[in-house]
Amino acid sequence: MSHEIPLYTEGMRIGLLGGSFNPPHRAHRAISLFAIKRLKLDRVWWLVTPGNPLKDNGGLHELEKRAQAARELAADPRIDVTCLESVIRTRYTVDTINFLRRRASGLRFVWIMGADNLAQFHRWQHWQRIVTQVPIAVIDRPPQSFRALAAPAARALAPYRLPEKEAGRLADHRAPAWVFLTGLKLNLSSTTLRNPDGSWKAAT
Repeated sequence: MSHEIPLYTEGMRIGLLGGSFNPPHRAHRAISLFAIKRLKLDRVWWLVTPGNPLKDNGGLHELEKRAQAARELAADPRIDVTCLESVIRTRYTVDTINFLRRRASGLRFVWIMGADNLAQFHRWQHWQRIVTQVPIAVIDRPPQSFRALAAPAARALAPYRLPEKEAGRLADHRAPAWVFLTGLKLNLSSTTLRNPDGSWKAAT
């Protein structure tokens, strides 16, 4: 079931990619495959959120519709889709990470976010706690790079940034630790794939 913790074996290196997936699109898949390769991950879990606390969720499609669309788009055995946050009744990343670290303590997690999220990371609930719980991989998303790296969270975390060449070790690194990954030239967002009335465009 998409609402449960995906199947895993002890010691796996798991990337966590949270989002509304409203709709899911090829950039989600490209980021995931890019992260698997660069971070040497075994899997990436797409965490389909009930709603983003920092966004207007008025045009948010039904959760299971978004999850089903995500499963169809992922089309890779290394990408799992879960609606776990609806089960544990949270919309906050810090709660999700704490839950997963308790329930799947034998896994090595990496939180994956785009540079656009790093730019507003200081607005996330208990973001300082998040960075002490799990390493973070930030995927470059031009033209957000300069704004993201100048943002309050990036400045505060500067001492814990690893060289990009060490990205393959991130999952084994004790938090706080983060890496900024460049080289993925695909700039696409869910916003551009929605019609003015909130419906999804045919091409994703």
